[in-house]
Amino acid sequence: MGKIIAVSNQKGGVGKSTTVVNLAAALGGKGKKVLVVDIDAQGNTTTGLGVRKRAITETVYEVLIGQCRAIEAIVPTAFKGVSLLSSAQKLAGAEIELAGVENRLMRLKMQLLPVKNDFDFILIDCPPSLSIITLNALAACDSVLIPIQCEFYSLEGLVQLMDTIKRIKDGYNPYMYIEGILFTMYVGRYNLTAQVVSEVKKYFPNDIYETVIPRNVALSEAPSHGKPIMYYDRSSKGAEAYENFCIEFLERAKKKTGQTYGRKS
Repeated sequence: MGKIIAVSNQKGGVGKSTTVVNLAAALGGKGKKVLVVDIDAQGNTTTGLGVRKRAITETVYEVLIGQCRAIEAIVPTAFKGVSLLSSAQKLAGAEIELAGVENRLMRLKMQLLPVKNDFDFILIDCPPSLSIITLNALAACDSVLIPIQCEFYSLEGLVQLMDTIKRIKDGYNPYMYIEGILFTMYVGRYNLTAQVVSEVKKYFPNDIYETVIPRNVALSEAPSHGKPIMYYDRSSKGAEAYENFCIEFLERAKKKTGQTYGRKS
């Protein structure tokens, strides 16, 4: 059985797209079959996987408004085990188009359910805002993975996201849970880093990954080459961090559900 994970934080610039691209590639490298769903109109994840947005005619936009099915819009990537349901700039206008549609918060879920068991993991890259599109992801997912940068504003974003998750659990998705919290752009020598980590641990002691993602030049460069870090610079600290995170992610996912996801490790 597949698992749908929304990667979300209402604060922008915390490493959501970087985490989706690199976790997907790492999982694919371990024999997992992964679908990446890019629902951010900026399309950074689509670009980061080396897919030219202008070359795609059927995107998550067409899927959400009902012009095609998800299975018809999924495209392969150049990376082992990773497929993509791509974003497009026109997704920004979907907010208005979906406003009057019946079951508007369940559109993504209804489209992903038929393909859920074709994949071991479906990773949804959410936009950095509370919108109909983000709410669709939270209503569709089994769990939420939260990247958080070690700075004060990210704490505010985390508080807002937890409030949103509670509302969605109460009204649309009662079985959703926190997959885990991942610290990104981590600089151990900064006092603020230690303060933010300490504060998050107070409220989420059992949800924080031990692996942290450091600030790393190669991680910043990789998207411009349309490659995950393990394909761009496998010897970099960023590649090592995401490899370790992937291993921990799989171990924790198994512990939380008692289920081993994937065909072969």
